[in-house]
Amino acid sequence: MRTRDNVVASFAAILAVIISPGCLVTGVAKADSQGLLGGGAGIIVNGTYCTLTTIGHDNSGTLVGFTAATCGGSASSVGIESGPGGVGNVVATNDDLDYAVIKFDPAKVVPTASFAGFAINSIGPDPTTFRQQVCTQGGATGFGCGPFKFGNLKPGIAAANVPAWQPGDDGAPVTADGQLVGLTRKGDTTAVFGPIPEASTHISFTLFSSILEDVNGKGGPGAGFTPIPA
Repeated sequence: MRTRDNVVASFAAILAVIISPGCLVTGVAKADSQGLLGGGAGIIVNGTYCTLTTIGHDNSGTLVGFTAATCGGSASSVGIESGPGGVGNVVATNDDLDYAVIKFDPAKVVPTASFAGFAINSIGPDPTTFRQQVCTQGGATGFGCGPFKFGNLKPGIAAANVPAWQPGDDGAPVTADGQLVGLTRKGDTTAVFGPIPEASTHISFTLFSSILEDVNGKGGPGAGFTPIPA
């Protein structure tokens, strides 16, 4: 027969286990093992600093994202800048369109449609109007907007001017009216001379419609992609 003292002692022992430092550390470790990711987040692909274009699910329900293929080839490990490593791997690439598909571990990633306030509400139509405003969020330079210049540099590739670009911005999303329209491939800054000398930053980007057409045609990772809803 259990006495009152036995019951109190047993309860105290159970409570001690629940609030023990080891249990608290385990809970914190689990939380710390997850990282927030959305379009515009800084990532590290096989040791190269780049930017995540977008994150969502393909038609198999797999959590996937996109970045530039120049960041790392197939099987490259992906980590989060200033966050956990080993959160995913590159599973497909296209060097001509310069995109890579990343398969993420859903136990290690918290996906968001609005990273650092940069919202991707949906996938939009290709920009076609000269000087139409487009915006980007790079892992190296952050937020900036500028005028669309032209498309068809070669099939699926367009260009725009933005305030700044650095190599870590490869893969950065390009949006128009909050809708995803492109993936930044590369950029360069040149001096423009005139009455008021200034620097002009030119970026080329892959139209996201061309990326979707390619992954859907192949039917592999990323096919049927839809971004995390806002």
